[in-house]
Amino acid sequence: MSTPPTPRPGPAAPPPGCPAHRLYGPEAEADPMGLYEKLRAEYGTVAPVLVQGDLPAWLVLGHRENLDVARTPSRFARDPRHWRDMREGKVPADHPLTPMTAWQPVCHLVDGVEHERLRGAITESLERFDRRGVRRYVRRFADQLIDAFAQSGKADLVADFAEPLPMLVMTQLVGAPESYGPRLVEAARDMLRGTETALVSFEYVSDTLRELVARKRETPGRDFTTWLLEHPTALDDDEILEHLRLVLIAAFETTANLIANTLRVVLTDRRFRANLSGGHMTLPDALEQVLWDEPPFMTVLGRWATGDTELGGTPIKAGDMLLLGLGAGNRDPDIRPDPALPVHGNRSHLAFSSGPHECPGQDIGRAIADTGIDTLLTRLPDLELAVPEDELQWTSSLMSRHLVALPVAFTPGGSSVTGATRVPRARPAAALPPEPAAAATPAAPVGAERPAGRASWWSRLRGR
Repeated sequence: MSTPPTPRPGPAAPPPGCPAHRLYGPEAEADPMGLYEKLRAEYGTVAPVLVQGDLPAWLVLGHRENLDVARTPSRFARDPRHWRDMREGKVPADHPLTPMTAWQPVCHLVDGVEHERLRGAITESLERFDRRGVRRYVRRFADQLIDAFAQSGKADLVADFAEPLPMLVMTQLVGAPESYGPRLVEAARDMLRGTETALVSFEYVSDTLRELVARKRETPGRDFTTWLLEHPTALDDDEILEHLRLVLIAAFETTANLIANTLRVVLTDRRFRANLSGGHMTLPDALEQVLWDEPPFMTVLGRWATGDTELGGTPIKAGDMLLLGLGAGNRDPDIRPDPALPVHGNRSHLAFSSGPHECPGQDIGRAIADTGIDTLLTRLPDLELAVPEDELQWTSSLMSRHLVALPVAFTPGGSSVTGATRVPRARPAAALPPEPAAAATPAAPVGAERPAGRASWWSRLRGR
């Protein structure tokens, strides 16, 4: 057990009965970052908040405090059975947080030896993918999506590109037929938005993956599902199903948000474009900047105190729930005194959390995002936002903030190239050396096949 850091000076915790801010409702949804800064000014690095049903929790706002919580499961467990309010019957079965806080034997809800067993199967199977093979899939599906709207001269880059691309790629990586992709995209959207049909969509995803596991037992392949089945930890079918669903949905949500947020910044922020076009920032650098400023998950639910403790000078009681404030921690003035300054080559952001539960698929997510965006900007180098920037809209939830739509216009055409023509269909090979890191010049492509096209969209950015 690690020694807790010395608390930083700051506002003391509120006395019992002091009203806390709600992390749901109009204020939180309209401007979550503004709310985080208000809480930081009032309480310091740890703030009392209310989640749905006015249940109390602590929102961790400090960068160091977030790392402390994420890295010390002995003090702050991932297992929701520690949650005092749930033990006392204050979280009914139909509560909005129940799907995320009901305990299941999956790696993100357990700690210790069981976590190591389940997590090991996930990470070791993911590590078998060849990064070049993943990028081939991304280019192929990106081209197919672009072909669908290239002749129209307009598109919604959220619905037409950012959302479908990650799921189409992940469908291939888990070894599912291509025909599964579009329906899984719709089902994942429906589940995450919590619509009236979300349960039906959940069952569809579960049934689809259950069929996939049975098929892979009969006919193994070079894919994530087969590698889970073959892993020496001997996961049973239910464990494999749960972790397939976890990986698919997490990859969809985080990567779709990252793609949409990055494209929005490229299209609307002149300073950002200047850094790209001037060679001060490569496309992978740009992704890291967005992960600092607009992480795919603004907060992560949750951690639970295993005993009475202290965090950032705030007393925490056993059974209290804590929310990792990823977006707020990335704006901690102790590490970013001026958030307007660019952060280049720095991956110490909290976008993928930290500690034993850090996102295991983050490198695949980065590969999907930067290769997909590179393909899009190469094919359609004159993309322009089709509406005034202040008309863009977001939807927010406790954990994330989504761009509703990103309408763009461009010259129809886009040099139609289908995946079957330009990229040979291939299963990802077993582990090979990773691709070399992109050189820090504007001419260095993410995918090494397109020097001419990359120069085209860099020059377009330079001219804006």
